[in-house]
Amino acid sequence: MTGIIFDIQRGSYVNGPGIRTTVFFKGCNLKCSWCHNPESRDFNPQIMFYKSKCTSCGICKQFCESKESCILCGRCTRVCPNGAKAMCGKEYTSDEIMEIIKKDIPYYENSNGGVTFSGGECMLQVDFLTELLQKCKEHNIHTAVDTAGYIPYSHFEQILPYTDLFIYDVKSMNNTVHKKYTGVSNSLILDNLKSLLATDKDIWVRVPIISGINDSEEEINELKGFYEMYGYPKKTELLPYHSLGEHKYEAINLELIRFRTPTNDKMQKLNYLIK
Repeated sequence: MTGIIFDIQRGSYVNGPGIRTTVFFKGCNLKCSWCHNPESRDFNPQIMFYKSKCTSCGICKQFCESKESCILCGRCTRVCPNGAKAMCGKEYTSDEIMEIIKKDIPYYENSNGGVTFSGGECMLQVDFLTELLQKCKEHNIHTAVDTAGYIPYSHFEQILPYTDLFIYDVKSMNNTVHKKYTGVSNSLILDNLKSLLATDKDIWVRVPIISGINDSEEEINELKGFYEMYGYPKKTELLPYHSLGEHKYEAINLELIRFRTPTNDKMQKLNYLIK
């Protein structure tokens, strides 16, 4: 079986416990206005063009397989002397990905780490994801699935036996705010979280905190009230907005909307509330 992956990061410390390999699936059904991986939205491979790096040398055109329209041959990305073009997205077999993952088994064992499948939304390629999770379990590798939860619960049921940890994104408890900034309702997302909290799986909830959007005490108190009704996750992480992905928007010809990072004082107050 094959799937479309846009990045594989080894030696990560931020996507679950210990040292991890993070596999980023391409394709997402949310359109988060503050997304720091906008190249993950499209399900298909695409070429990113960083205009500021281009010197108009013309080398890419010389090697292009199709002079009329792009066929994603990727030759331009391999010959550009300035790195102005980059291929985003590649088809992998599960065996190809496992060969990369297995190289780091000693690091997982020494740090209580493992593999995290992220995106985009990795659960939109659920059959491919399931195959990878099963192969990881065959090698006793700790598995984590990073999801925004906007998928049928049957997808969760399919991978539950092979997943040790769910890293679950909650963008906003306010449905109006959620629709405005992600393009979808949060009803399915919260319903799926309720169901997950009723299982015996480890769950980390992550909330991206955007100044002026979802950084109110009311938001955090509503999330805490949700926990009191349906159960507490193992951990809740409030993550302040950052602008590190802004340069990617121009590279894929998407409109960039800038947001503000909450102050340290604001983050301290919100973290105190969620305890």
